[in-house]
Amino acid sequence: MTLGFLATRRIEPVLAGIYVVTQLVAGVVAALLLRWLLPTGGGAVEAGTPALGAGVNGLEGMVIEAILTFFLVWVIFASTADPRGTFKSIAGLAIGFTITLDILAGGPLTGAAMNPARALGPELASGSWSDAWIWYVGPALGGVAAAIAYEWLYLRRLAPEPVGPPETGVVEPRPGGAALS
Repeated sequence: MTLGFLATRRIEPVLAGIYVVTQLVAGVVAALLLRWLLPTGGGAVEAGTPALGAGVNGLEGMVIEAILTFFLVWVIFASTADPRGTFKSIAGLAIGFTITLDILAGGPLTGAAMNPARALGPELASGSWSDAWIWYVGPALGGVAAAIAYEWLYLRRLAPEPVGPPETGVVEPRPGGAALS
């Protein structure tokens, strides 16, 4: 999401960096806290570590994560970044439904992380780094692709600015004494 906003110049690079670092640190802290609170040999953390399902290879997993993240970022742009968005008042519901559908469809295939911070924390806490690149590259590609596509298709100006004389704000007298504005 943050990379999508950065790619479409909707967030300053320094603030994007702060967001990314904060998300990664929060993901690690959450996983370590979970490991400490539920000391069952790390089972809770390991269960949260994304993994490829049976028959899914690395490239397929990366593409699945990219598609899942594409849908999520598209809905976020449509419901929050688009000033004409029809779902502004229920953006959280639209985003929540998208996450739910992504998890139902992609969970068995890749764990449906859709966010590198969501993957990094459990990977670090469990020490499981198998195919870790999938959960960094896939969401980054999918999120940036969705943001740029939405920006280009819906948020850019669809018609050129009309060209004409500049408005001066001067009221011109009308024949007969009445003024035009």
